[in-house]
This record gives sequence, structure tokens and C-alpha cells, in this order.
Amino acid sequence: MKLFSSVNDVANVRQLVQEALDLKKSPFAYQDLGKNKTIGLVFLNPSLRTRLSTQKAAMNLGMSAMVMNMDKEGWALETRDGVVMNGTTVEHIREAAAVMGEYCDILGLRCFPKLEDRGEDYSEDLFNKFVKFCGIPVVSLESATLHPLQSLTDLVTITETWKNPARKPRVVLTWAPHVKALPQAVPNSFAEWMCRAQRDNMVDFVITHPEGYGLAEKFTPGAAINYNQDEALAGADYVYVKNWSSYQDYGKVIPVTGNWMMDLNKLSLTNSAKVMHCLPVRRDIELSSEILDSPHSLVVHEAGNRVWAAQAVLKQMLM
Repeated sequence: MKLFSSVNDVANVRQLVQEALDLKKSPFAYQDLGKNKTIGLVFLNPSLRTRLSTQKAAMNLGMSAMVMNMDKEGWALETRDGVVMNGTTVEHIREAAAVMGEYCDILGLRCFPKLEDRGEDYSEDLFNKFVKFCGIPVVSLESATLHPLQSLTDLVTITETWKNPARKPRVVLTWAPHVKALPQAVPNSFAEWMCRAQRDNMVDFVITHPEGYGLAEKFTPGAAINYNQDEALAGADYVYVKNWSSYQDYGKVIPVTGNWMMDLNKLSLTNSAKVMHCLPVRRDIELSSEILDSPHSLVVHEAGNRVWAAQAVLKQMLM
């Protein structure tokens, strides 16, 4: 594997999930793979779980890790070609990415959208130029439109905790309120991975959100979509809670009527569901503290599995 940016870079999803679970049982079984090799972790935006879990995964494989917080420590990057750099940008992405490729064997990159121009964000221009110019394998640590390590983790967590082989789990992605406009990367990615898992006969998948918050259709093929949250939650085994801003009215927060925050009353509509969230979560805005502090919550377990998802991907890149 030379690129991990979406589920489309994975030949066999079920196999990759099992590989992550196997690595959880034997974290240091492949330390020789990364011996004398270096991963560069480049962050243009803040990170807690993604940074620490990917760094830990690399260490488990015997790799050294170098972390660069470009938003605080790097030069302002120019991404356009054919411009005279007489403004605020100091270094062109062509040289910056190429130099990182000289120092590292694998590059991890995290960058967020601006939520101003949908065409610009969804072109993944910055991420794709890093891939093009660095010349080494690249793993997405979240991009403008997708967060594949998170979504692989989510599928690993569902697979690990589902104990009924007689049927597939019913998984519901539900929109939740927030105090500001957030990207669509996590829900896009979760939908993409769950739709693939549904095609592979691993889950049944439903998305519920208010009108005006539909995701890009290319990420939701085969998903059942319901604007009535109570109806969607009926019989759910897993509920994935996440806010996102509008894709249609790009980057905007459209007013919503009714209560969309998951609480114990809404949880009672489900099949005693486990509740998931990528974190960080705003308590009692997106998700009630009653759920987060209950046995229904998988959020910490899910975050712990970030190590094994990252390790499975890095292992594939090293082989």
C-alpha cells in the first residue's frame, strides 16, 4: 500500500480490520518491519488522538517518528504554480514536500478544509500535492473531506464488540448539534466505510440528519437516509454521533427544529445501542453526559483502537 486516503485504497476491508485486531493481541510482532525507518507526521491542524495513536503505532513497528506542526513551526506554504512569491508565503509545496520525502520513509499528513469554497476543499488540492511531490507513501491523518484512520478504527470497534453472529449489526450515523460549523470529513468517511462494509455484508447502515445536511452522494451509495431521527434509531445496535455543517449550503449552519442531541430518551428507542463518537465531544451539546458516562459509551474504547488501525495501515505500507 502506497497511499491511504480513503476506503478505495483498501483491497480487502474485512482483512484489514482483522489485521488490526490481530495486532492488538500482538503489538510488537512486526518490530523488524520498521527498524531504521522513519515516519514524518505533519500537522497543519491540531490533533490529540491521531497524533499520539499514529506515533505509538509507528513505535510498535520499530519506526522512529518525527512530528512537524506546520501551523506553528513551519513556513507559510505556497500551493499555486506560476505565481511570483512576493507575498506572505515563504516556501513552495514542491520543495517542502520533496524535502520531507528525503527525510522520511512514510509521511502522514493532517489538513482541514477552510469551509469557504466547496470546489477548492473537495478537490483535496493540498493533500494531493503533498502526495505528488513527496515521492514516498502517504497516510491521511485527516484531509479536507475524509478521515480514513478514524473510520477504519470505527469498523474495527464495531467488529470487535459485536457478539451476535446470527445477524449483522444495524449501524446508525446521526447528525448532532454543535456551536460552530464543522467539516464533513468524519461523517463522509464513516459513511464511505460503512457503505463498503454493507456491500461486504458486515453491517446494515442508516444515516439520519435534518433536511439540508445531506452528505455528498458519492460517499453514501446504498445507505438508507431518514430525516426522522426517532425512526432511524429504532432497532439500532450502534449509534455514531457527529456534527457536520451543510454540504449543499456549503459550510453553513442551517437552523434546525427539534432536539437532535443523543440522550437516554433517544437511546431507549434503540436496541440498547452502543454509542460512538470520534472525539473531541462537546458534552450536553452533541451527546449527553449521561450516555458518555454510561456502559453504552464506546468512545474511549474506540479511541484506544486508533493505535491498531494505524498500525495495520503502516504495516501494509512497510511490507
